[in-house]
Amino acid sequence: MLRWTVHLEGGPRRVNHAAVAVGHRVYSFGGYCSGEDYETLRQIDVHIFNAVSLRWTKLPPVRPAVRGQPPVVPYMRYGHSTVLIDDTVFLWGGRNDTEGACNVLYAFDVNTHKWSTPRVSGTVPGARDGHSACVLGKIMYIFGGYEQLADCFSNDIHKLDTSTMTWTLVCTKGNPARWRDFHSATMLGNHMYVFGGRADRFGPFHSNNEIYCNRIRVFDTRTEAWLDCPHTPVLPEGRRSHSAFGYNGELYIFGGYNARLNRHFHDLWKFNPGSFTWKKIEPKGKGPCPRRRQCCCVVGDKIVLFGGTSPSPEEGLGDEFDLIDHSDLHILDFSPSLKTLCKLAVIQYNLDQSCLPHDIRWELNAMTTNSNISRPIVSSHG
Repeated sequence: MLRWTVHLEGGPRRVNHAAVAVGHRVYSFGGYCSGEDYETLRQIDVHIFNAVSLRWTKLPPVRPAVRGQPPVVPYMRYGHSTVLIDDTVFLWGGRNDTEGACNVLYAFDVNTHKWSTPRVSGTVPGARDGHSACVLGKIMYIFGGYEQLADCFSNDIHKLDTSTMTWTLVCTKGNPARWRDFHSATMLGNHMYVFGGRADRFGPFHSNNEIYCNRIRVFDTRTEAWLDCPHTPVLPEGRRSHSAFGYNGELYIFGGYNARLNRHFHDLWKFNPGSFTWKKIEPKGKGPCPRRRQCCCVVGDKIVLFGGTSPSPEEGLGDEFDLIDHSDLHILDFSPSLKTLCKLAVIQYNLDQSCLPHDIRWELNAMTTNSNISRPIVSSHG
């Protein structure tokens, strides 16, 4: 019984950020916020959400190890990717308004909170943003995105073997997925499932003839081949900048945006790779409003969703250029316990808490107390 159980405001106000779950914590890296300076180079910020206490913290800036030398830290960016392998977060790609896109690989140690730039070899992918990254074992797979130097969408697959720090351009077999950016790629078993994204009707170059494919493409990492997939009778609308995650061997997508329809989404869909079918899921409780460019992480049996951007309610037009950035956080529980359901009833009906044990009162307070680290709301007009 899926249920939205927590909704808190006041976290980091971020759009187009990247995040990973590490145990009961979620690490969020960078992103965009309307009104902030993305022309001056500054360190990427790192926010940590504790899924037990439901509190956000922000790591302090990194100090130089040697006076006069800047520390090894990625610059603030958006449209990048992060993956977790063992105790290391690998951050790749993304862009800002001064430096443009980046193809330097950064490593962040979750134990020491120290950054490094591992020495890599092989065929390094071109700088880009809006790509996807997913992991199988020690290997990170990068697919698609918008390449800065070529000024076009990509449909290449690169892989980084983190045991040797070697990049390889994968020579794929089969009919490749279309060039695209701001899609999702999710690893289930040995297969990478690509959904959605923004593409161009006429090929890799952007001609303002956008299309939004809503068919799943599957890449087999063992044979390095794109598979021919059956048609599915029920499909979600095509979209970009949505969230995707794997849970119990199935693929889920949430939200996103379709410019041709001028529509933001807040629907939740489940894809079963065995039957190759989609099903729309209707969780209990009040979920997030329609949005795109949010982050979504799996923490045990819960999904932590935060940030993103939506049409400004003041404008009421749904126009792409009248957006409001979010500082909220929502938790979707796949199997809420009786204890959780009871706490939700206490909150919903405003029941007396004085007779409850101290730890239950503490948990209720955490579920209803907003964070206070976000910036004031600023609408986006660009």
